[in-house]
Amino acid sequence: MSRTFIKSTFILTIATLVSKILGSIFQIPLQNIAGDEVYGIFNLVYPVYMVALTLSVAGIPVAISKLISEARAKQEEREIRDIFLTAGILGILFGIISFLLIYVFSPQIAVLLGGESTRLALIIVSITLLIAPYMAVYRGYFQGYEDMKPTAISQVLEQFVRVAFILVIAYVLVQQARSNEMIAGGIMVGSSIGALCSLFFLRVIFQKSSLKPKKTAKYTFQTFKKVSKTILKISLPICVGAITMALLKFVDSITLPYSLKAFGYQSEEILYLSGIYARGTALVQIATVVSSSIVLPIIPLITGNLLKNKWKETKAVIVKAHHISHFISWPAAFGLLALTLPLNLALFRDLEGSTVLAIIGFSSLFTSFTILGTGILQGMNRANLAAFIIIGGVLVKIGTNLLFIQLFGLEGAAISTLVVYVLLCVVNTYFIWREIRFPIWQRQTMMIVLSSTIMGAIVGLPTLYFNISSWGRWQALGYSTVAIIVGGIIYGILVILLKGIDRETLQSFPVIGKLFQKMRRRA
Repeated sequence: MSRTFIKSTFILTIATLVSKILGSIFQIPLQNIAGDEVYGIFNLVYPVYMVALTLSVAGIPVAISKLISEARAKQEEREIRDIFLTAGILGILFGIISFLLIYVFSPQIAVLLGGESTRLALIIVSITLLIAPYMAVYRGYFQGYEDMKPTAISQVLEQFVRVAFILVIAYVLVQQARSNEMIAGGIMVGSSIGALCSLFFLRVIFQKSSLKPKKTAKYTFQTFKKVSKTILKISLPICVGAITMALLKFVDSITLPYSLKAFGYQSEEILYLSGIYARGTALVQIATVVSSSIVLPIIPLITGNLLKNKWKETKAVIVKAHHISHFISWPAAFGLLALTLPLNLALFRDLEGSTVLAIIGFSSLFTSFTILGTGILQGMNRANLAAFIIIGGVLVKIGTNLLFIQLFGLEGAAISTLVVYVLLCVVNTYFIWREIRFPIWQRQTMMIVLSSTIMGAIVGLPTLYFNISSWGRWQALGYSTVAIIVGGIIYGILVILLKGIDRETLQSFPVIGKLFQKMRRRA
């Protein structure tokens, strides 16, 4: 494996992390600018789009990169061109079909999502489907040449432009006193503009690149049929694995409005409550993105070790990945739980839905381990099993949403999320353990949990005595900031004193490791 490839892969990992953080954090100012109803429409519509996008895009870049790599090894220039042209046609076809399906059935989908007010946003965001699949072809092409930089830069560019336009459009339309339906539809334009900018960037790089395929023989329909079968054979299993996680959010988009309506709420109330529920999911995304991205570079090692029958090394990688996730996820979950009230007021301007926020915030612990477990199973070449487990989780989510929301209202949706991720975490862990008998619960894990619990109690108990409802937003933000810093210091001291983390693991962290080394030298 070349140094260039390793460096490019690292750049792609960083770009993915930046993109995910941007895609999570922007939801807070969006809610602040546009309010809970618009935020609710956004979070009901977007999972539908993501499912369609995953079906249209997922697997194509990986399939193209794999096939081009093989063609390069055989020095088949014509084959590379055929792969690129066929993938481009497939991307355009998938995009058109996905867009037309959503557009034609938008009235029916809007009813499922809670009402006609979601339809405009649904149609506008689906326009992105005409661009994104074709854009993915260029990303896969460059990856086939072990050049990850175009993909990395285009990802960050797309997300940055998307977020910027969403927030600017939201602000302008709110200032113009437009309806919630119009604002929700307007902000969806940002997704299309972001994808278009990314496509333009990739196209320019492609035209200037020396990697551009040379025209050799005539491209025929027979060639398209032959190559498209090969691409679909590779991409469809990847697509199944990728779509399952998006389906969990899709389930909320469909069952949440239906169940809240059955509970007795009207359409406008449902959109507002959907926005309240989305507050928790936004915080969970922020909490889990760091955890999942830190363990991301570890997962490919599993595949490589298993190919070489290095079972001992594979077990060590799995243990290390779980240990790092425990170290990050437990304090994050207890921190979100302890600071629910001040964080809700500081980030979202009021205390509405604090119980929902607390439950979903704590579920971030199990969400992180679900992401990790799914990644490990994929690394073990058990992608189909990982997909079936998530599909099982989707079915459980449908049932628990319908039951718990009608029993407990909006809090029922949060309980359902917690229950489903606990089950997914347990099932993933069981199947990993059945293949490789790794220690699930160690003394270090117990010390991490104890340190997190003490830290959470210290920063959280004062909030029970303060009258936070009388606080201003900046007061809540100030308390949250100080509490996070103090909590981090307390957790760090406790986990080191109780030996919840070993020196080697601590030194492996980018910033913390350097600080720890300096402290040891001075001591």
